[in-house]
Amino acid sequence: MRMATVACPYCYHLINQGQLAYQCLGRGVPGGARCAKREDERRQQLTNVRTTAYPTFLPDQRGLPARARQAACPHCGGPTGVRACPVCHTPLSSTFAESRSPLVGMVGGKGAGKTVYLSVLHHELRTTVRRRFQADIRLSGDQQGGAGSPRQWLENYEEQLFTHGRLFEQTAGARNGLRPPVVIEWRQPKRRLGLQSFDTTVLSFYDAAGEDLTHQDHVHTQAYLGVANGLVLLLDPWQLPGALERIEVPEFVVRDAEPPLEVLTRITELLRVSHQVKASRRVKVPLAVVFAKMDAFFPVLGGNHPLLAKPPALPGYDEATGQDTHEHVRALLHEYGADDIDAHLRHNYTNFRYFAVSALGAAPNYAAKEVDAGGVQPFRVEEPLLWLLCSFGVIDRSRG
Repeated sequence: MRMATVACPYCYHLINQGQLAYQCLGRGVPGGARCAKREDERRQQLTNVRTTAYPTFLPDQRGLPARARQAACPHCGGPTGVRACPVCHTPLSSTFAESRSPLVGMVGGKGAGKTVYLSVLHHELRTTVRRRFQADIRLSGDQQGGAGSPRQWLENYEEQLFTHGRLFEQTAGARNGLRPPVVIEWRQPKRRLGLQSFDTTVLSFYDAAGEDLTHQDHVHTQAYLGVANGLVLLLDPWQLPGALERIEVPEFVVRDAEPPLEVLTRITELLRVSHQVKASRRVKVPLAVVFAKMDAFFPVLGGNHPLLAKPPALPGYDEATGQDTHEHVRALLHEYGADDIDAHLRHNYTNFRYFAVSALGAAPNYAAKEVDAGGVQPFRVEEPLLWLLCSFGVIDRSRG
């Protein structure tokens, strides 16, 4: 049976789920020499992860059962069941070979708040969203977002925000155009023909620094965009025409920021080239267009504005609320003289949706780099991902 071809969640090369590599465990066989850990040049080159590991190898398919879960290391003879990407040699989750693995790219211009958004999104996934869907949601892999271990990533980002109430520095540009992604495994129960089974989805988020998207040539180095099944595009609503005249934000936090349309058009160009989209056609990759940092607009919108109403916490994506939010954001773009963004999206994408979110939920003290005294209060941050997961068939769609 021909297995699905998917993107590796770490290096973004297309691989066959039925022909994964194995990684030695270093155990050897009785009386024989064991393999030693060494730095893997291939992994360094393709992911910028510099850590020692046992050898990665492709098994001899002759005599190996079609659904074999173990193979013998050709160097030391020891058995191993650890699967790995045959291209970058990164160890994969034990469920990867049988999982749905949509690749979710996350992009945005400088100052759009991507790292804060991703940190808060992960916190919400492993707390409120996990309970809402009765799912097991966790970081997957030995490296996360360039921070090292999952524990280090949590300490560097989530604990700074939620425990210490501190903002962190702007994400630096990727070294050699590469940064290890944040990989999340979503596992939830499903009932089929009256029997319970489990579906696992591996999600890979690449937090591209705004500097990596400043110029068109840098955009083209981001290979993950070319194989993304869906994109979360964070745009800065503070850069909409006339926005700074209505909201109160310090001047120094908007310095060097890019207009949303410039970011959007560069992403569109990349997607058209990488997916070989004809000029007469539109891009088919689902695009969640997320206007972040909307807490600055809360006083302007007023407490009864529909954009400030949260959808019901159902175990699925609420389509009615999503459509309503989409139309109100579109109306806001026209009100602010940014209807060129809407025109670009309608003429270049077959499937896009607007979202208005705030990762922090209240304006922070930017000068002191501190969150609001009431703490982090995430506002609708999970909706863009739930819409994409609904588009992939991972979760259900509720139509109200």
